[in-house]
Amino acid sequence: MNVKKLENFVKSQQNSFKSLFQRKQSGSFALVVDEDSKPESPKIIPQLSPFANSVVARCSKVLGISTHELQHRFDIELPESVKQLFTYARNFVEFVSYQTIDVFTTQPDFLTDKEFRRLTYDMMLAWETPCIEFHLEEKVDDAKTVGREAFARIAPACVAIADIITVHNLFDALTSSTSGLKLHFLIYDKYLHTLDKNIKATKLIPKPSTNNVELDDGEIILDADGTIPTQPVLQHIGISAWPGRLILTNYAIYFESLGVALYEKATRYDLATDMKQVIKPDLTGPLGARVFDKAVMYKSIANSDPVYFEFPEFKGNSRRDYWLDVCLEILHAHRFIRRSNLKEVQELDILARASLGILRYHAIREAFSFFASQYKSLLVFSLAESLPKGDKILHTLLSRITLHNTSFNSDECSKLSPTKRSASSPPALLALSRLGFTLSKGESYLEGVKAVVGDLIVGEINPLEVVVKQSMQAIGKAEAAQATVDKVKVEGIDTNIAVMKVSKGYFTFLSYQKSLIKVHVHKVKKKKS
Repeated sequence: MNVKKLENFVKSQQNSFKSLFQRKQSGSFALVVDEDSKPESPKIIPQLSPFANSVVARCSKVLGISTHELQHRFDIELPESVKQLFTYARNFVEFVSYQTIDVFTTQPDFLTDKEFRRLTYDMMLAWETPCIEFHLEEKVDDAKTVGREAFARIAPACVAIADIITVHNLFDALTSSTSGLKLHFLIYDKYLHTLDKNIKATKLIPKPSTNNVELDDGEIILDADGTIPTQPVLQHIGISAWPGRLILTNYAIYFESLGVALYEKATRYDLATDMKQVIKPDLTGPLGARVFDKAVMYKSIANSDPVYFEFPEFKGNSRRDYWLDVCLEILHAHRFIRRSNLKEVQELDILARASLGILRYHAIREAFSFFASQYKSLLVFSLAESLPKGDKILHTLLSRITLHNTSFNSDECSKLSPTKRSASSPPALLALSRLGFTLSKGESYLEGVKAVVGDLIVGEINPLEVVVKQSMQAIGKAEAAQATVDKVKVEGIDTNIAVMKVSKGYFTFLSYQKSLIKVHVHKVKKKKS
């Protein structure tokens, strides 16, 4: 009886067994779609792993394009160099992922979309195991966590989430609690949730009173502080200090003194024009005393006295450090614009890149209490200023920025290849616009721009990635040199120099004392005579 049941079971499952063991003539594994499947069922791509196929199928639904058509477009639109046997699957995953991310980002609240968060994370997992060989040979992580390279190849496709220059530092920030090896979905999801929340809150920050100060065309507010009574901001000028609200835009710093139940006239401290500005950490205290290390000093030729913004807090100086970082980022961005003589859309795209970096930095700081060292900055221009070969990063960025067209129309944009379209479009400017920021003069440059995937190109390494990697490698030499200096200090050479300086002062004082004694002795002798 049992034997008969077994025979019936084998007969009923015969088609399933055939599907499981069937091979294509090429010898690679292939999944066979059941004959009764619906016509709209996604076509299985034989070169892809099962998980990658599932991700591509989900992307197909978002795009409204069949998987067969997506593969056809990949085969005819992209160069042969990205369709080689060993890279075909991974590059196809990139091709589909980049298009899907661009479609998602056309929606105003895409960061709120749970499907977007889950699918972009799964794109990274699919990138790590794109084909059958990877799926069979590599040990699959049960926790389904994402590695550094997968994150770096997918995340910057959404410019709001990551910048290609700082993406590795962002990965380190997100994985700091897990030894920097793998990124869990819960951490990624928390980051996007906080980023979305902060962006929405930033857009609601009230502008400086219209009767007092008008924002320039294209000027947007990036952050504000001092609005909570328990977290005031104090402005020190000379021996006077006054609480108020501090506002940072992509062009200036504003401070509104707190009057009786309202803010008084706002004072503008320019970051865009060359006024020999100096921004640095400094000490403040009551009546001009230099006691507390919790202030940012701003000085320029437009101000007769330096201005100090104090951020009181019981422990540490994290608020001060954050505001120092973001103010310097805008200052560095404008200096780069002036040095490079950038105009119109190029200038706006640079400012948008700096602005997005500040929004990301704010989210990471709030979600994970993360504060970066100089070599781990999440701010593009601050990082370039601190790295040993940061000038090469800026030079490469300039070469990319100058490719951006100053005007577009739909016909011209559609005729460009995906590679040229990416290089010719202002990705940061478009991303900021899609997030709902009013850019005024920048809007006209975005007409006709249909698809932008940031600085990423399917199957290719962006020159920016190369120079950033080289600069990071140069950190080792810089740290070794610093270690040598520190060793010299420990061995006493630095101390000896300090002792010599003190001794010089001592001997000068001793010489002065001897001269006084000689004068005194001379006077005594003269009286006796």
